[in-house]
Amino acid sequence: MDLIFLSPVLFLLLIIISGFRILTEYERGVVFRLGRIVGAKGPGIIWIIPLVDRMQKMDLRTVTMDVPAQDVITKDNISIKVNAVLYFRVIDPVKAIIEIENYLYATSQLAQTTLRSVCGNRELDELLQDREKINEDLQSILDLHTDPWGVKVSGVELKHIDLPVEMQRAMARQAEAERDRRAKIINAEGELQAAEKLAAAAITIGQHPNGIQLRYLQTINEIASEKSTHTIIPLPIEFLEAFKKFSVK
Repeated sequence: MDLIFLSPVLFLLLIIISGFRILTEYERGVVFRLGRIVGAKGPGIIWIIPLVDRMQKMDLRTVTMDVPAQDVITKDNISIKVNAVLYFRVIDPVKAIIEIENYLYATSQLAQTTLRSVCGNRELDELLQDREKINEDLQSILDLHTDPWGVKVSGVELKHIDLPVEMQRAMARQAEAERDRRAKIINAEGELQAAEKLAAAAITIGQHPNGIQLRYLQTINEIASEKSTHTIIPLPIEFLEAFKKFSVK
């Protein structure tokens, strides 16, 4: 009699125990009761009604997804390949299950089409120079479309822009020409500053006649220090002033 009485109790106890579930900190359990949504439970130990409730786990950690390289024709008609990396996570487990069949696949496809659309509306120079702005545009567009799915796009980063070989050569020539232009500008600015300094020095020496004599002696000293068998001493113009009175009238 005891075994007959204990059997239903043990069976009922096993059913009750089978309803317990353990969810980690980053997991949530979306519970359906007879096909209708009950809500999200967890983390920790939860209990569902055996044979009545059905639970589906949902991971809330940030997902890092590579967006495959996409063929893009830019606004200035240049064919390139662009790939990116996408960061997103589920913030509403219920929506991520009942609003979309496969949120991972849907987010991946949306990222690919959005990448082609956004990059196709930009010129090549914008893609190369304004990556931060393009990343922000991609993130805002994707986040707007994934919000009804309970998915939050936290960031998008362009990884690589593959240019045609001809375009790489053209950009290399352009960069070289730009470096030559800057070198010529710097050289011209240096010559201009040197000329301004020489003009200022000439004015200063002209205001102090003794300075001309000092400069003359310094020049002779520099010439004499050179290793040469001949020394040419320049004759100052002032020396000839004394012979003007003997000139034939």
